[in-house]
Amino acid sequence: MNATLPNLLTTARLVAVPVLVVLLLADAAAGGIARWWAVAVFVVAAATDFLDGYLARRWGVVSEFGKLADPIADKALILSALLMIVMVDGVPWWPLAVLAVREVAVTLGRLAVVADGVIPASNGGKVKTFLQLAAVTFYLIPGAPEALYVAAWWCLVAAVAVALVTGVDYAVKIRRAARHHAERLDVG
Repeated sequence: MNATLPNLLTTARLVAVPVLVVLLLADAAAGGIARWWAVAVFVVAAATDFLDGYLARRWGVVSEFGKLADPIADKALILSALLMIVMVDGVPWWPLAVLAVREVAVTLGRLAVVADGVIPASNGGKVKTFLQLAAVTFYLIPGAPEALYVAAWWCLVAAVAVALVTGVDYAVKIRRAARHHAERLDVG
């Protein structure tokens, strides 16, 4: 069970994505029971992000599936929640656009060089994820005080800033990995 639990948690996070989307669409910004269920689904799914990595490292069962699927599950959860918040609540679309382009570019870059090893998440990437999770959680809470929505906005703006900085860092790492791979092919 030790070897599979972290991967099951990652898979559960992926399964939570369509559930979250359906709940937010069903609520349609009414702040009813579906919205509260969406908050619960999002918070539990976000918690699995921290728990699966912690357990995998603690038990020494880090897997290739987990290294690839975990960041994809994170991105799917956060970006789908942001999309729904933009659509349903009228939050400005541009942070979602910047974050989505950055996430797709980094993910495709990581996949392109995966043969030479997985590029792990950076500390900056973890800060970005935390800021995104905070922003989405704050936005999801129905009937919250205006100050919480202001905090959500500034967390989202900070997440965009960190995403841009870390995106450049990942681009450099991906380029180095691709260059190293090309050099190995030339030598071989």
